[in-house]
Amino acid sequence: MQTIKIICVGSLKEKYLVSAVDEYKKRLKSFCDFEIVEIAEQRLPENPSSSQIQLALEKEAEKISEKIPKGSAVISMAIEGKQFSSEELSEKISDFAVNGKSKIVFLIGSSFGLFEKLKQNSDLKLSMSKMTFPHQLARVMLCEQIYRAFGIINHTKYHK
Repeated sequence: MQTIKIICVGSLKEKYLVSAVDEYKKRLKSFCDFEIVEIAEQRLPENPSSSQIQLALEKEAEKISEKIPKGSAVISMAIEGKQFSSEELSEKISDFAVNGKSKIVFLIGSSFGLFEKLKQNSDLKLSMSKMTFPHQLARVMLCEQIYRAFGIINHTKYHK
């Protein structure tokens, strides 16, 4: 059974988003070992400078790196990443397993993103869309797409 871990900066604040993520966690249990790990967001002043932002991203990256299991396939969520269809994401998840990477870690940064070096060291940079979404909604959307990918892999009726 594959292991899927989402490591994200910050925590969900809205109850409806927490409920949505909890629902996907419950659904995913039949397909994989699924876990979400939250890393505290670095505090920044009201109008941070670019150097303050970079320092915060670097500190967050150190904390994220500590949580990535050795031998994992790492997928960074990044605006500049590649966009996949749901079918392509399911193929990528399957390909990782076939190639001996049974652990897949998705990284979601803060509203300022992820530290560049962390993205460069990832196996894949993935973008959800060219559109902008609320940062916290990205976690729900990713959980749904992971669930959909496993639905495609396992030929369930969820994906039409």
